[in-house]
Amino acid sequence: MNDRAALDLLLEHGPLSRTRIGKLTGLSKPTASQLLARLEAAGLVVATGTTEGRPGPNAQLYAVNARAAYAAGMDVDPRRIRAAVADVTGAVVGEFELATPKRPAGDVVRQVSEALDGAVKAAGLTRADVHRLVIGTPGAFDPGTGRLRYASHLPGWHAPTLLEELAAALPMPVEYENDVNLVAVAEQRLGAARGHADFVLLWNEEGLGAALVLGGRLHRGFTGGAGEVGFLPVPGAPLVRQVTKANSGGFQELAGAQALPRLARACGIDDVPRGTYAEVAAALLERAAHRDDAPHTRLLDAYATALATGLASLVAVLDPELVVLSGALITAGGEALRERVRAELGELAAARPRLVVGGVRHHPVLRGALESALAATRDEVFDTSR
Repeated sequence: MNDRAALDLLLEHGPLSRTRIGKLTGLSKPTASQLLARLEAAGLVVATGTTEGRPGPNAQLYAVNARAAYAAGMDVDPRRIRAAVADVTGAVVGEFELATPKRPAGDVVRQVSEALDGAVKAAGLTRADVHRLVIGTPGAFDPGTGRLRYASHLPGWHAPTLLEELAAALPMPVEYENDVNLVAVAEQRLGAARGHADFVLLWNEEGLGAALVLGGRLHRGFTGGAGEVGFLPVPGAPLVRQVTKANSGGFQELAGAQALPRLARACGIDDVPRGTYAEVAAALLERAAHRDDAPHTRLLDAYATALATGLASLVAVLDPELVVLSGALITAGGEALRERVRAELGELAAARPRLVVGGVRHHPVLRGALESALAATRDEVFDTSR
């Protein structure tokens, strides 16, 4: 327990002296010395410079050995696989991105292997150096059947034997997680939800999704579909039936990226840019956030109402401490959009959770995958009792 406490402190604070570790852990100086000697012998801690420039004698500093272990993460969507490898301290040491146009289902194992190998090569490592891989995808793998659900738009990932094929092809343990859940992991470990045990994260990019963290743990649901709020029936949108075939639902139709061009025209904005739904929606919201003319103000107001309409249902059921808004569309709308959503939610919901914009902006799905893989890797590698 003392060993792990010291390692966690070194991860949190960076290099520390023996005296400082003793003070932070409450251990005596001899015990702290024995602890550091033990961790150094195990290859988990390295000496790294001294406390030069500070009053008093120079003291040896110790840090976690970054080379003690490596973990990998992947972010998969219909267009590409983004992979990264991090050392045990969390520093990314290799990245790779693989474009994935529509191909036969049998190519998925090859694509995953190629993306992993690209990141491993960029890190100057081999597959054998990677302790664990976490893959984030839209939808979720049903724990009862092993098949991907709620993501009909992800070609090739629905074969009933896919997980077995990936397990056979890859030498390290592999875990699978919903992409929005991984964004919540990143926010809880590194971003706006640090220190919060109960929060809802609403993700708004190409599709709408949510992650539910209750009592400090992700709530995934019986089939892994908790948080698939794009399918949620909401006022103001037509009732969508057979939602899994349509891969859409009321909330997605009301507040998804595809709703922004229609809303913009209804607000009197004629110069709608071109691109994918997500690109167009982000461009419209970013422009609206920086203009104060009536059409763009109306667009922000209308879109905030659409977002708050779905959020009100989540808040009514879960009563979270915090709501984190994340994704490219939220980032584009910025504080102007967040404040409008907050005001609208205050009108539509009885509970008043704090509403914040996510703090992890750079590849949050991938960062969450790495954080998830690192947590399990550290538990394994830092167990000095074995």
